[in-house]
Amino acid sequence: MNISLKNPIILALDVDDQKTAFDHLKKLGHLIGAVKLGPRLVYRYGSEFVKVCANTCPVFVDNKYFDIPSTMVAAVQASFDSGATLVTVHALSGSEALKQLTDLEKKLNQIRPFKILAVTILTSWDEKSFPPSFNTWPVQDHVVGLANLVVVSGLSGIVCSGHELNLLKDKNLYKVVPGIRLSSDTDSNHDQKRVMSPKEALTSGAQALVIGRALLQSKNPEKDIQDILN
Repeated sequence: MNISLKNPIILALDVDDQKTAFDHLKKLGHLIGAVKLGPRLVYRYGSEFVKVCANTCPVFVDNKYFDIPSTMVAAVQASFDSGATLVTVHALSGSEALKQLTDLEKKLNQIRPFKILAVTILTSWDEKSFPPSFNTWPVQDHVVGLANLVVVSGLSGIVCSGHELNLLKDKNLYKVVPGIRLSSDTDSNHDQKRVMSPKEALTSGAQALVIGRALLQSKNPEKDIQDILN
């Protein structure tokens, strides 16, 4: 179940209205590998919005499904039917759900290329962010443990921060990395805690980079994209 994007840049359309989203997509869609749509847009505008975006470039539906296995399977199926090429679920949902999703991924790949990405630990978290019921391991140990669960369950795609890439080098996983910051991004880390530059992440083994505000707020996003690719 390999996904071949034109390039590793996934533009996160973290905006609230359709017009703004389409303006960004019209301007940058031909330059990127995929576009990421989250609940802010998907829940407002539905599957037809996803289908329209998929006519421009591959779509990554990032709703991070976390529920009982049958509900997760149905949600991923619905995302695929809307035109998604990549979809996120939470690795914390456990082996039963991940195994059922593996079977679904195999079935859907007979129709067209499609990959389920299991989210490990959100890049907005550090050890202080864990709920009281969490094991008090370092973040890296949680990520490695969840990555092992993903592999054993049969899936081959994960979302992790760049900080864990070196720990996952020996795993044959398609690694998507959010929390990417550009040198031109003068703002702080926003709500992300575990961040990394594009070059560092790609050198460390990332297959795809999720970049949102740094490009959406850039004065020259086309140049920024080309600089990353260069």
